[in-house]
Amino acid sequence: MSNAVRQVKVKSRYRKKTNRQKKPTIRSILADKTKKIRLVFLASGLFFIFASFYLNNRAKQKTEPVLDEKTGELISVSFASEPVKIDEKFLIAKKATAKPKESPTRIVIPSLNINLPVRDAKIVNGYWEVFPDSAGFGLGSAYPEETGNTVIFAHARQGLFLPLKDIKQGESVLVLTSNAWYSYTVTQVKEVLPTQTEVIAPTENPLLTLYTCSGYADSKRLIVTAVKNPQ
Repeated sequence: MSNAVRQVKVKSRYRKKTNRQKKPTIRSILADKTKKIRLVFLASGLFFIFASFYLNNRAKQKTEPVLDEKTGELISVSFASEPVKIDEKFLIAKKATAKPKESPTRIVIPSLNINLPVRDAKIVNGYWEVFPDSAGFGLGSAYPEETGNTVIFAHARQGLFLPLKDIKQGESVLVLTSNAWYSYTVTQVKEVLPTQTEVIAPTENPLLTLYTCSGYADSKRLIVTAVKNPQ
């Protein structure tokens, strides 16, 4: 074989080797300033898309205003786009009694430093109204002095029911009226879907049900069930 032919073959092999492209690695990309800048812009773009998606979902969870029928003033926020769609059994009219019942006026959970005023929450289009600055007592549910399910709820916000996510079985809950107070012991804590209204249905035994938002983008509901202690 002549030297000329041998040199051509050597050059051909060299070209094949040099034409092979190495697979990019994270280290090689970071070492290249241009590629590093492109990677940063790509990551920033993905973060922006995710953040926009999350904020849009949060916006959908915002509550709708409820206006007073007489004055037209904002009185509360409806649970129609957030938590509590009432159980239909609460719409059954109760027999009138000679003695008026006392609504809860305050709820206290010592272990969570919760001490909130409670207001009567009317039914608005099949949903209990919810207040921006207090807990609500679902009218139609049992009064604390009655046998049945007393339903109290509030937003999962700082200063309201946000700490409720940390409650444990066996902890105490106090419900006060204008003339008495009632003690309950937590027996169950669970998450449900907004459509599972059976968790707040009327009961034949004295219970307290606390209700607030939970889960990603408020997609679930946190339910705390407590039994009434003997007076």
